[in-house]
Amino acid sequence: MLARGVRPYNLIDTIIKKVEADNPGQSAIASAATIIRSGGLVAFPTETVYGLGADAMNERAVQRIFEAKGRPSDNPLIVHVSSRDMLSRVVADVTPVARRLISTFWPGPLTIVLERRSEVAAAVSAGLPTVAVRMPANTVAIELIKAADTPIAAPSANASGRPSPTRAEHVVQDLAGRIEMILDAGATHIGIESTVLDLTGDTPSILRPGWITREMIAGVIGPVSLAASGDELSRSPGTRHQHYNPRARVVLVEEGAGRSLDDICAEFLREGPVGFIGHAKVDPDRPGFHAINLTADAEEYARSIYAAMREMDDKGAAVIVVQGISEAGGGAAVMDRLRRAATAIIGS
Repeated sequence: MLARGVRPYNLIDTIIKKVEADNPGQSAIASAATIIRSGGLVAFPTETVYGLGADAMNERAVQRIFEAKGRPSDNPLIVHVSSRDMLSRVVADVTPVARRLISTFWPGPLTIVLERRSEVAAAVSAGLPTVAVRMPANTVAIELIKAADTPIAAPSANASGRPSPTRAEHVVQDLAGRIEMILDAGATHIGIESTVLDLTGDTPSILRPGWITREMIAGVIGPVSLAASGDELSRSPGTRHQHYNPRARVVLVEEGAGRSLDDICAEFLREGPVGFIGHAKVDPDRPGFHAINLTADAEEYARSIYAAMREMDDKGAAVIVVQGISEAGGGAAVMDRLRRAATAIIGS
């Protein structure tokens, strides 16, 4: 069954290949690379979430990403590279600031925005003169990019607007029949998307928070701002449209909300089944209630939150109540995703 909101599509057979995370094997990688080079689509793991990859230099292949996901055409993509030499095929100039960041954080979950080379497919950047690019810290991803010998454009491998996929089965739920191959290497390590940092302005600006925090970046290059205007945010994936939504309504309960979580869950149980995701023990003692308990640790939230939302959808929850966490460290990126997913916020 296709995910809600995905437009009709000429269905194709999707090959699912299980690979070892640290040693994916040349056969599977070679097959996936052949698909990429021929203009096809391959879902593959990164350290953040699963990505939906196409040859970033092939305009028609990149357009197929948008079609398969049902993604708005004004939402730019991230290009993934396997080396600094490959980076020079994507960006017009690697600035001194970019070089310092690359030396510190690559491979890893930091995406940098620089001026785009004209050879990159225009659809990648949604018509902008800039391009977002990173080097993933994942063996399967790196080996695929090397074997394909081309930069790979890859947003998250989900239907547009849905929670990002952290396991191959999430990709199957949303995109099976719409892409050529899925490389299944198990659950991703981090679980939320990369930090996006714009280096094209006077001051480096974070367009999307991620696991590489503002403080970490500032420790390398000095002052860093947080983007707020629509023009700034348009340069980043995942900032201009609704994202991370399960089918159920999401109610985010911020820290210090001043209301009992039991009472909040009981209130929504009057409307239908309720799922709770959080670090408190909640038991409204009513039928139709499901809970997934995490610790308050940002790392566990990041790794688990998208899968937990999808699990609550599978359980038939009408409302998902999510307990917020501290914004210290990686918690800021987690809370950014939860606020974007929420239809209502209690305590803000």
